[in-house]
Amino acid sequence: MCIGTEITPMFIGVPKEIKSGEGRVALTPTAVRALHSLGATVRVETGAGMASGFDDAAYANAGAAIVPTAAQAFNAELVVKVKEIQTGEWQHLHPGQILFSFLHLGADPQIARELLDRRITGIAFETVSDEDGGLPILAPMSALAGEMAVPIAATLLASSEGSRKILGQAVVLVVGAGAVGTAAARTAIALGATVTVIAQSDRRLAMLRAKFGSRIRTLTIAEADLPQLVRKADVVIGAVNIPGASSPKLLTQRDIAAMRPGSVLMEICIDGGGIAEASRATTIDAPTYIEAGVIHYCVPNMPAAAARAASEKISAATLPYITSLLQHGLLRAMRNNDGLLAGLQMHGGNITHRDVAAQLGLPYLDLDAVLFSC
Repeated sequence: MCIGTEITPMFIGVPKEIKSGEGRVALTPTAVRALHSLGATVRVETGAGMASGFDDAAYANAGAAIVPTAAQAFNAELVVKVKEIQTGEWQHLHPGQILFSFLHLGADPQIARELLDRRITGIAFETVSDEDGGLPILAPMSALAGEMAVPIAATLLASSEGSRKILGQAVVLVVGAGAVGTAAARTAIALGATVTVIAQSDRRLAMLRAKFGSRIRTLTIAEADLPQLVRKADVVIGAVNIPGASSPKLLTQRDIAAMRPGSVLMEICIDGGGIAEASRATTIDAPTYIEAGVIHYCVPNMPAAAARAASEKISAATLPYITSLLQHGLLRAMRNNDGLLAGLQMHGGNITHRDVAAQLGLPYLDLDAVLFSC
């Protein structure tokens, strides 16, 4: 089984997002103009960019074909969208298509199976990497979510019947020191909170110590008494992301129940399941629930609340990869770019990412067998 090598003018589809509260769009008119100039035909579903401040006229002026239905937008060789395929969308896909979006396959095994059965080539925003091992599409969204999490937590904390505490008087515990955790810690420090960050890697923690000095306390997971830290915290921010895999369950129900009444748990990486064993995803329209006296905020698409800025970041980050697919075809683009290859999670009815295969309990197809046997 080989990835196709034929290079032809590409049809690219941009459907309107249907996830609750999702206002982002995968490609801005600026990106559409660049792709159109390279010979691509870009079909944009009407209204796809409205919540981000991009109307149909802006897309039409950039060279896009505005189509009235999702089915027509999905009728493309390459479908570029933001959120993972939703119920009501997968039936628009057909065998051989490339889907470039957040996939989060482990979060919904049924959708993963539907995509596999349709032999979709799935390239996941969350595992595309750069030459330094960073995550150039995920990281800007993670940083934006981390920055947003702290003022949201401050509002919840100040309005809570059990707390009514301002963030400047609060103890904030950040679990994770990647893009999400770093942004959250930086914002919490700027607002005057007492901040502790715990993480697996002391190298990441050392970077935080060098930047913030005595304004931050850092501990590795191995040396931290996590249940004790949680009990003393007013805000706990879950910021652990493992690309292609579930977040580790670090907090039990007992740990959450021991938190102060009116305290806040922010599960920023709930797409991966979150760090608390009973956390469940919420929506922008209904973002919180209270359990054991603790306010849980578990919105998986937080950056959608800053739709224009987020859309511009996603579009800028994905454009070089889409351009490579357009100019070189899938096989050569994958061979030329290890970072794009890292994003390939399924092809030809097979899972091609080891961690995703393990999470779904499905066989793993070695990418060498796909790329270098052709």
